[in-house]
Amino acid sequence: MKIGFIGLGIMGKPMSKNLIKAGHEVVVLGRNPRVLDELAALGARSAATPKEVAEQVQVVITMLPNSPHVKDVVLGQNGVIEGAKLGLAVIDMSSISPLATREISQKLAQRGVEMLDAPVSGGESKAIDGTLAVMVGGKREVFEKYYDVMKAMAASVVFTGGIGAGNVTKLANQVMVALNIAAVSEALVLATKAGVDPEVVYKAVRGGAAGSAVLDAKAPLMFDRKFNPGFRINLMIKDLANALDTAHGIGAPLPQTAAVMEMMQALKVGGLGDSDHGALVRFYEAMAQVEVKRLPQPDIAKTTK
Repeated sequence: MKIGFIGLGIMGKPMSKNLIKAGHEVVVLGRNPRVLDELAALGARSAATPKEVAEQVQVVITMLPNSPHVKDVVLGQNGVIEGAKLGLAVIDMSSISPLATREISQKLAQRGVEMLDAPVSGGESKAIDGTLAVMVGGKREVFEKYYDVMKAMAASVVFTGGIGAGNVTKLANQVMVALNIAAVSEALVLATKAGVDPEVVYKAVRGGAAGSAVLDAKAPLMFDRKFNPGFRINLMIKDLANALDTAHGIGAPLPQTAAVMEMMQALKVGGLGDSDHGALVRFYEAMAQVEVKRLPQPDIAKTTK
């Protein structure tokens, strides 16, 4: 299938690579010349504008930071909509506001263009190995038509309902992830402050009710003090802002989400906005005056003499 891919950042680049590996013809658009050269070496063609991408393909995938970026790329000057022909589909895999998704979809529909909102979860590592979780909203028949395209980038592709449902599901996902990271951070700071090796605590609890994918992904990075993204705090702030805005609009209070949002805002002010969201542990560390880290292991040879 001829596929356009717009947005070649931390997530978009490996996702587009997996489409190429799956045998699709891919036309890409991004800002980084080195990334474009890397993808060209794999067989991708590049375009100068979203309009030019749309003119050459059957489906356009967007993977962009937030609602304004998707609106500009799809609906703006030289946007996808200007190059759209009858039968084109847009799959937005960004994480944006459900209201923005519905607005974009309505305007595309006026031109005979179908849209799916299909945000992803899993971060860079799962984007690279093609095991993302994709949450899809739109018409079921459109979902089924492009299921195999999305499955080339993912381990799980789930239909969640009408247009916008994918992004509502992703917002729920991000609330769970953010609060889980906060809980992991809080617990490991408690263990450290109490004088117990946090890595031992992690190993002891991970097989029980407290175990989670977030715990397994983030705790080892905390111990090794590795906070390079991953998924940036700035992007989690964006997602939580969308979650809070949506929740306020429908009357669903999110008190714990609001608290974690303020913690992440404090880290952003402190210059950590581009760190991985696992750096949330540093907020707790600053209050407790401890550092969660991997401790030196005893020399077994010496202790057994």
